[in-house]
Amino acid sequence: MSRPPTFTPPPGARAYSLRTGRGEFAVVDAPVPDGVAPKGTALLLPGFTGSKEDYNPLHQPLAARGYRTVAVDGRGQFESDGPEDDESAYAQAELAQDVLAQAAALGTPVHLVGHSLGGQIARAAVLLDHAPFLSFTLMASGPAQISGSQQQRVKLLRDALAVMSMAEVWEAIQAMEAPEETETGESGELDGGLDDQDDLRRRWLGNKPAQLIATGRQLCVEPDRVAELAAVPLPFHVLSGSRDDTWPVTLLDDMALRLRAHRTVVQGAEHSPNTDRPLDTARAFADFWDRSNQSR
Repeated sequence: MSRPPTFTPPPGARAYSLRTGRGEFAVVDAPVPDGVAPKGTALLLPGFTGSKEDYNPLHQPLAARGYRTVAVDGRGQFESDGPEDDESAYAQAELAQDVLAQAAALGTPVHLVGHSLGGQIARAAVLLDHAPFLSFTLMASGPAQISGSQQQRVKLLRDALAVMSMAEVWEAIQAMEAPEETETGESGELDGGLDDQDDLRRRWLGNKPAQLIATGRQLCVEPDRVAELAAVPLPFHVLSGSRDDTWPVTLLDDMALRLRAHRTVVQGAEHSPNTDRPLDTARAFADFWDRSNQSR
């Protein structure tokens, strides 16, 4: 899972519930500061087991470039409500409609970003209706199902959720994780310390089990829809780390070619460039959005 350096919104950002035609969604909304010319708004979707806080390191550098950023918890994810046991509520088509409602609630066309699972949900939204979007960035999000090794991990999680409570599953995950799996930030220092474990546990317990089971299944069976997406008249951006065990980087390279997309590889990052190398990632986003704005 992504490990944000802090769960506290950065200075100038505000956490609140965004009201939409499909319910309320928890967001962190970072406006452009006074003295900076506004260039646009971006809607940021997190990945599987992640949350809006995964984008905390990007808000300030993107605001400095003129972009308001709104990171959102999806239905049943961390601080956004959803049913505990109804997996049908988390069908990809339902989650895609949520994204369209979130974009509509912001009241302006947006640059769309989806990380991992969030990229596949965002893709489904774009295929339903691309009108609310100015561009689409797939961050560490591949063309179809996740790798075999990651499918095995997701199956273990789904099996565990069928017989254990969320708290029990959390304890099992912690027992299995090696200490060296703790991620580091751009400074080379550990991301957080141990308050960070309390926040990660709180986030985990906020997820609805049905959401994790349903979206985990989606990750394992997602079809290749790149050809459909390539037919949509939007600027595309495929961004990843230089290593990724969820979708091989060579697969992401090929997807970018098929989409005729701008391609960014963030050196030193893995599956979560937003937390591994946030400044490089923010720069790549803003550069792409600037070009997209100029081409309109």
